[in-house]
Amino acid sequence: MSGARDSDSRWLTAVLDVAFFLLLGSSLVRFLSYDSHDRGDGRTGWTVALFALFGLLYALGRLLAPAPRAGARPTARHLAWLGGVSAVWVVLLTLAPSATWCAMPLLFAGLHALPARIAVPVAAGLTALVVASQIRVSPGAINPNMVVAPPALAAVAVAVLVHLQRQTARQRALIDDLIRTRRDLAATERRAGTLAERQRLSSEIHDTLAQGLSSQQMMLQAADRVWRADPDAAHAHVRNAAEVASRSLVEARRFVHDLGPADLADGTLAEALRALAARETTLEVVFRLDAPGTGPTGPALPARAEAALLRIAQGALANVREHAAATRAVMTLTVLDDEVSLDVADDGRGFTPPPGAERERGHGLPAMRIRARQLGGTLTVESAPGEGTVVSAALPLVPEAPPEAPPGTPKETAA
Repeated sequence: MSGARDSDSRWLTAVLDVAFFLLLGSSLVRFLSYDSHDRGDGRTGWTVALFALFGLLYALGRLLAPAPRAGARPTARHLAWLGGVSAVWVVLLTLAPSATWCAMPLLFAGLHALPARIAVPVAAGLTALVVASQIRVSPGAINPNMVVAPPALAAVAVAVLVHLQRQTARQRALIDDLIRTRRDLAATERRAGTLAERQRLSSEIHDTLAQGLSSQQMMLQAADRVWRADPDAAHAHVRNAAEVASRSLVEARRFVHDLGPADLADGTLAEALRALAARETTLEVVFRLDAPGTGPTGPALPARAEAALLRIAQGALANVREHAAATRAVMTLTVLDDEVSLDVADDGRGFTPPPGAERERGHGLPAMRIRARQLGGTLTVESAPGEGTVVSAALPLVPEAPPEAPPGTPKETAA
């Protein structure tokens, strides 16, 4: 856009320059053909020299004191050039009335460079000089066109250029607002992306590394308690802790490479949940699958839904293990035509859920809610003191769009 504005400005300047030198040349020819013979006072050479000075000063000003860009303040050098070339034109006008129409390029140059509150009086002054010059050299009765035409033309030129200046100012303000809005929107999107990525990282760390470290701590503490009394049980706890550390290392590597859960790499969600239940050592976990006609492995679900439900199951079991003081938990995966749900129920101490989800403490339940909400689902918590807790996550099953046919494939037509 800036390049287009520069191109338009150069085009306008070129047109003004060509018009000026054409008018200057025709004015000089007019002076040499008519005015100099009528005067016969010996000042022809000085007038021609003044014509040459006028043209030279105009050309030097275009090179050394160019007009400012649209909307910018004119420089002191440009204003000095505009005043100087106008003064030379006034002197030339007194010697050669044929130089009258050289005022038009000056008029446009002044309107283009000066603010409207200054350009309009300048244009009026130049127009008055043009009218006075025409009247001074007019033989006989005054032609009304000499008095009316220059002000009319100047008024049209002033109105058009002032309108264009104001329209340009409004467009520039609008463009500045758009640029500022784009900048603010980009900053907002970056902040939102940063927050979303931070939330994703915190959820992944909580559901994988933090839970693995918590399990290892509990197993090592259990091994330490029975180290002398039951060495075999202590060694079993240590081996279990080592297995958890190995799985956590695999999860960490996949997490670094932004991959899905390791348990879903080669199997379905039902198989991953069944393996999760089998690995639990601190309480009895039973897995149930309610998906008729799919077999023990369960159906293949969308990858994002499987990853979210597995992480929710891991988070729910971590809460059971750390806070519920439960001995048994049941995970139930139910697959319907348009929805998949996961229920994790325990027989622990239970609690009184806060009245609003925003009041939940800790990181586990809020992270599970965010995972469900990101896929258009919901997460509910039902509990009461002494009656255990049930965490239920439900996600809609959105059918994937069929792949588009390659270009050029003929479409089927109805018979």
